[in-house]
Amino acid sequence: MSPWYRNRRRTCYYCEQKIGYVDYKGVSTLRQFLTDRGKIRSRRQTSTCAQHQRQIARAVKRARHLAMLPFVG
Repeated sequence: MSPWYRNRRRTCYYCEQKIGYVDYKGVSTLRQFLTDRGKIRSRRQTSTCAQHQRQIARAVKRARHLAMLPFVG
């Protein structure tokens, strides 16, 4: 690896878009935080901040309960 190359930390999608609250009805946005098997992807994979990752988890669970998202992929 070159000594001039630095890893730039990716920013949170929701902080970047200035979205304060993760809505459980936004199914298309929530799908990008799920794996193909339906599991919630980790913070390291999605590069979201801790606050928004908790909101994502809560929103996915609510959407699953209301049958907007499948429990299994």
